[in-house]
Amino acid sequence: MTALVLHRFPLEPFPYDRWLDGLDGGVVLIAARDRIEGGGERVPDGPGGYRRLEVLDSFDDEERLDKLARDLAHAYEVTHVIAFHEADLLRAARLREKFGLPGQLPDGVLPFRDKVLMKERLRAAGIEVAPYALPATADGARAFAAEHGLPLVFKTRDGFGSVGLRIVRTAGELEEHLAGAYPPAAGPRADLMVEAYVPGRMCHVDGVVVDGRTVMAWPSQYQYDLASFQADPGARVDLTLDPSDPLTPRLLALAEQALAALGGPADHAFHAEVFHTPDDRLVVCEVAARPAGARIRDVLEAVFEVHPVELAARAQTGLPLPALAKLPAGPEGGRLRPVRMAGQVLMMKRPGTVRAIPVIPEEPWVRFYGVFAEPGEVLAEAALSSDFLAAAVLSAPTRQECERRLRALGGRFETEIVID
Repeated sequence: MTALVLHRFPLEPFPYDRWLDGLDGGVVLIAARDRIEGGGERVPDGPGGYRRLEVLDSFDDEERLDKLARDLAHAYEVTHVIAFHEADLLRAARLREKFGLPGQLPDGVLPFRDKVLMKERLRAAGIEVAPYALPATADGARAFAAEHGLPLVFKTRDGFGSVGLRIVRTAGELEEHLAGAYPPAAGPRADLMVEAYVPGRMCHVDGVVVDGRTVMAWPSQYQYDLASFQADPGARVDLTLDPSDPLTPRLLALAEQALAALGGPADHAFHAEVFHTPDDRLVVCEVAARPAGARIRDVLEAVFEVHPVELAARAQTGLPLPALAKLPAGPEGGRLRPVRMAGQVLMMKRPGTVRAIPVIPEEPWVRFYGVFAEPGEVLAEAALSSDFLAAAVLSAPTRQECERRLRALGGRFETEIVID
């Protein structure tokens, strides 16, 4: 068996050569130079532990990427295709379909990538979502605004990483946005969604499904506005909910219901975002059939002592899953139980010259720490909601203590990071 991995991330956090060392045919990896170097890593000189390592300058040339993936799948008689970035899910599905390989196929990807189809299926299953529309013209968007009021949220139908997401709060902002989104010469659009704004704190449920059963899942709550990544100069905190929190079982149950409505594959990781409104409603924002971004993967590993991407990759390739050995077999076999609480604190990149970076924390409960710039480096504005300058993952016995530790380290970030 040989796995082809489409990898649009830095290399160090994803040691597929070690995670999948049980494959007799090894791992063929296509990586992106801009993501490796953007993560502060050096591009390897050779294949390392991989059967073959191909490094493209970036994944922007989709035609070249598609051809390389097809050629490698054929040359190495690939039996499994793995992709955990939102932009590559459909590409991987098409490769599986072309070569007759197991896993998620294009029809199964679409409900997770097409936000209109996603919301249609969720609503049909009785799950609350924000009112939405796909206005072809500016007048259509104005009509939606007249019906639902402001603020409104605009996003592309198949977007990810908060790229292109815009919240308009006033009539003036609305007209400014519509002038750019619907230029007169461009004609009608079919890719721009508008949603009613949902107030409240954004929660997320992250986990892994194996053989059609959720074996890992836990909810967290962003303590910041996800869409403010280009305007937020402060520390951004995100952390898990305690088992005793009344929201925890509600969010876990809702995630199960949403996954059933969307029809995910037998083996996959997932990331579900849910609004918790001031009047105590749970409104699903989006559900993705891939691991979460940011350092949420490391948060889950701290919570369960199992890396969710390793678990999902091994499940997709049919390798043994020792982490699940103690769970009962069958559809009601249960889930992994959390060992502790954990969270992440983040600082976004912002334009300017880096003059100072934080001192490396020495506390034993710091599970991960990274600074992705050096003094003297000139930074541009964050392009994605995962375009970090600094990040850390911390753990604690309780959510309360975890938040105290996260905010203390966030304060150090804010003081010690100096950008002109």
